[in-house]
Amino acid sequence: MRVIHLARSRAALFAAVVALLAVTAAACGGGGNASGGGGSSSTGGLTIGGNAAHPPSVPAGSTLLATIHHRVQSYVNPRGVKGVIIPAAWHGAVSTLPVVTAQPGWLDVRLAQRPNESTAWIKIADATLTSSPYKILIDLATERLFLFRSDKVVYAAPVGIGTSVDPTPTGHYFVAFLAEPPAPGYGPFVLVSSAHSDTISDWESSGDALMAIHGPLGSDAQIGTTGAQVSHGCVRLHANDLAHLRVVPAGSPIVVVAS
Repeated sequence: MRVIHLARSRAALFAAVVALLAVTAAACGGGGNASGGGGSSSTGGLTIGGNAAHPPSVPAGSTLLATIHHRVQSYVNPRGVKGVIIPAAWHGAVSTLPVVTAQPGWLDVRLAQRPNESTAWIKIADATLTSSPYKILIDLATERLFLFRSDKVVYAAPVGIGTSVDPTPTGHYFVAFLAEPPAPGYGPFVLVSSAHSDTISDWESSGDALMAIHGPLGSDAQIGTTGAQVSHGCVRLHANDLAHLRVVPAGSPIVVVAS
């Protein structure tokens, strides 16, 4: 495992980001009891139990995840106006969504669809609950990616990010799913996020422009050890660095910051 040395001038930023990432776990952990008599399931070795009335507690530094197994009606607020229908699958992958906050009987979850950072309320009874200890931070200013486990940095690497014309979108997103690479240059897999380009609406006639984390696509030399602006908004990693992200399950938070 790579030893991480954070510059003193960056310490405040990362302390703030860790605190921000911990908000989800704090918000979700105070409303229920993990032994509350409902079913249980697991992600990354973590078992979460709960029932339809109360959200469960999660381990410190983890994020509560809601997996949707059928089309689910969402709401603008609990017991309020109906919102969008959340699909059971998105681009063929099961919808596993991070929980932003919770209250008895209800979960506020992030959505994968446009616009970026969309959220909606769903009933706890409509989801299977798991948790993830992993979070990804992408710092555009330093052109580095940081992998957290239980709020501790366990890996860091230089990245290729979007150019000034097609920048990598900042904000709070999540891992939507892992996909097979369409070509060797993408590395061993493609980590597809819930982020969408702010400047491209239809990439190569796909109907959307998703921000993904993948291999270097021939830009290894440009990425080097310091990172570079080389993409149309996706995040490029050296293939050996990308391999460290395979353990991150769908639903895990991704935060992209500009400074």
